[in-house]
Amino acid sequence: MTRNDTSDAPPDAATTHAWTALGGDPALLERVAYRPVSGGLPARLPVAELARATVGVCSLAAAELGARRSGGAVPAVRVDEGAVATAFVSERHLRIDGRKPTNFAPLSGFWRAADGWIRTHANYPHHRARLLTALGLPAHSGPDDLAAALAGRPARAVQETVYAAGGLAVAVARPGESEIPLAGLPLIESRRIGEGAARPLPETPLPAHGPMSGPTSGVLPTSGVLPASGVLPASGVRVLDLTRVIAGPVATRTLALLGADVLRVDSPRLPEDPDAHADTGFGKRSTALDLAAPEGRRTVEALLADADVVITGYRPGALDRFGLAPDALLERHPGLIVAQLCAWGWSGPWAGRRGFDSLVQAATGIAAIEADADPDAGGRPGVLPAQALDHGTGYLLAAAVLRALTERQETGGGRHLRFSLAGTASWLMRGIAPAPLGRRADGPAHDPAPWLAETASDLGKLRYARSPVGFPVGSPDGPPVWSRPPGRLGADEPRWL
Repeated sequence: MTRNDTSDAPPDAATTHAWTALGGDPALLERVAYRPVSGGLPARLPVAELARATVGVCSLAAAELGARRSGGAVPAVRVDEGAVATAFVSERHLRIDGRKPTNFAPLSGFWRAADGWIRTHANYPHHRARLLTALGLPAHSGPDDLAAALAGRPARAVQETVYAAGGLAVAVARPGESEIPLAGLPLIESRRIGEGAARPLPETPLPAHGPMSGPTSGVLPTSGVLPASGVLPASGVRVLDLTRVIAGPVATRTLALLGADVLRVDSPRLPEDPDAHADTGFGKRSTALDLAAPEGRRTVEALLADADVVITGYRPGALDRFGLAPDALLERHPGLIVAQLCAWGWSGPWAGRRGFDSLVQAATGIAAIEADADPDAGGRPGVLPAQALDHGTGYLLAAAVLRALTERQETGGGRHLRFSLAGTASWLMRGIAPAPLGRRADGPAHDPAPWLAETASDLGKLRYARSPVGFPVGSPDGPPVWSRPPGRLGADEPRWL
């Protein structure tokens, strides 16, 4: 439900900070505006401000790239905060033939420890098995068994025991007591590598709307950036997607919306949640390659030879043995844009650990800040109203890739971009001022219905959240939609279109 005041709001300090971190021209900030909403993403921390800022800079970066390619001026873009609030919980809105996916497994959650709280993540079978093994529990153990095993143990001792076994559990930290050095974590890291001639993108006109542009339920034209030329900003761009779960796939889902040919690559030996792919696989193709096998590495190298962008979402160094370290990639493929995403930052004692949004919220103090205020809750930690670190980092990553493509049009050279969920958490906790009282989410609950749509797919009938990426004000054709629904994971040939 929108506020009575539906006038467009100018970019705020969070948008300005994110755009500056991306290296964007400050003069372009006046080209983005927001349509406010009440009741969206309510939280103690400024989650709504983070969400709209990340989508805002992504929208502006798309408009900038489209204008650079068409030779026109950067158009004004509008972001609807209702679309943003809906998209930031896209995994909760997903329905597959009417079925609601389970976003967290029974052994994923908060548990009392002897001296505080523990947050576990056991959505994947191998993580569940390692958690139980580390705690000496049998494979058939359930929530009651886990609760009993954790109740008498110190939280940080559990954290280290489970980590040593390859599982996922973190002690819930109070604000200011996190083991993660938040003060030193940047929002974005970017460096240019090598010299070279300008590398203009090919002129590959694409239709404004793809096969999914037919009738859908409850759809309003509120997403996408369509330059006056009718060519999508990232058309002709080839993106090799080596990411999983939410943050990286949200970034590549956004690039696919904007016209990129995105090929996701998964290992046949590493399980992925098919429901997560149903949410984030829009617009992409998906293939399975074993990088541990020579044939798999040769296939990836052939794909890299014609790629513009490669995006990875694994722990620091995890892909280096396959020849995918950034410097090695850029030495073999000058001019490539290499973007990396991890959980805990790129240096420090936790850099090599596995992590997910929920764990970063717990370990950085966010869960303690968002603790349930109900006295009957017993001090139970809280959560953000969305996996906001995942989604926000995803839109920032997409924005950085778009800006890198714009810069490469004129300057050439390769780019190395790095992001972390912990860096986004630091920004949320330290760098974003909450909106004035009255702009906070204190009105009626947000109604997501206008921003939901349905489509047929090989996975079944999907109800999904539309992209929130803003589009030029007054665009006669409306926004683009994804060119394809998600297909079956790993079912596509490893080739470019």
